[in-house]
Amino acid sequence: MADADLLDPSAVVAGMARQARKAQVLLARMGDGQRVAGLRAAGRALRQEEAAILAANARDMARGEAAGLSPAMLDRLRLDSARLAAIAAAVDAVAGLKSPLGEVISRDTRPNGLVLERVRVPIGVIAIVYESRPNVTVDAAALCVRAGNAVLLRGGSEAVESNRALHAAFVRGIVSEGLPEDAVQLVGSQDRALVGAMLGGAGLIDMIVPRGGKALVARVQADARVPVLAHLDGINHTYVHAAADPGMSRRIALDAKLRRTGICGAMETLLVDAAFPDAPALLGALMDSGCELRGDARAQAIDPRIKPASDEDWDTEYLDAVLSVAVVDGLEAALAHIAAHGSHHTDAIVTEDAEIAARFLAEVDSAIVMHNASSQFADGGEFGLGAEIGIATGRLHARGPVALEGLTTYKWLVRGNGQVRG
Repeated sequence: MADADLLDPSAVVAGMARQARKAQVLLARMGDGQRVAGLRAAGRALRQEEAAILAANARDMARGEAAGLSPAMLDRLRLDSARLAAIAAAVDAVAGLKSPLGEVISRDTRPNGLVLERVRVPIGVIAIVYESRPNVTVDAAALCVRAGNAVLLRGGSEAVESNRALHAAFVRGIVSEGLPEDAVQLVGSQDRALVGAMLGGAGLIDMIVPRGGKALVARVQADARVPVLAHLDGINHTYVHAAADPGMSRRIALDAKLRRTGICGAMETLLVDAAFPDAPALLGALMDSGCELRGDARAQAIDPRIKPASDEDWDTEYLDAVLSVAVVDGLEAALAHIAAHGSHHTDAIVTEDAEIAARFLAEVDSAIVMHNASSQFADGGEFGLGAEIGIATGRLHARGPVALEGLTTYKWLVRGNGQVRG
């Protein structure tokens, strides 16, 4: 995209969206077998281009380190052979899923003989605005293509070379099987005016999905003139109940916080029941593993190494080896804390009390609620969805990991034999 084109960002986005619309019509008409073949070819292309992709990522990493990106941001940005292999495997997994297109959601015959069906169809043209993680380029492309949608991808400046290399390999793969090149387009410039043009793309873009920090999501929600599938902060809680198994509690807490601190499923607040007998060992294990704890007065009394928590800590997504800790008096207090400070993303309870677990699962209003499991399982691949477009934290259209089904809508098919209302 030439710099001169950016004199009119709305025209640039409109041109891309119109080409995407044409490609989407072709894509939706194709048989599912051809879309699957295109994705399998894309997976092969990603593996074949490993050297070029990793070299591009190394250049992004060098710039990111020079710019002072946080360790969490650098971890999100980093690609290596294993991560690239996982990205390609996710494309294969999406290709292996059952297509939702054409699924009959419901069927009813009215008293007048009309037969009504609700059938899944593609949404159309989807825009993804995201930061840092280059794997989103491929995950979003694979899911959109499999669900019959065209996609406009606008990644962050920190991953610009990685995104270009991944996009080029993916498109080479799908085109080799006859899929339209314009079904997956990467916005080639980092001009912020282009994002504004995408947000104002009513009539051209059918849905926007933001993936990134709070500022990005807030801007998209405030300025968009098209529907938004929002992915908000992962201020995720783990509540260790009085009846929790001590060994299980330590394993889950260490994994939920420290396996990968920079992902949205990482635990950010640990709630420890005042009656849990193993709190010193639990908190000590976290600090001995390199995690900084910031706690309330009761948590600080358990271990002097715990720093005092500020009011802001309870509402912070650290994405780092930092954890806020509160001691609570039973389930009701834990539920109240989560309701006051949670982001409706992922919350978990550790307990051997089935009745308490059932109440927690029923009463916590989050997209994902877990019992005796690490919050790091909040991931589309782990849910058997192949990949995800994001974790939707709202209540409309889709919630939790959004994959193929979340990228479809439905239409009504009505079949009659001459019925009239007169």
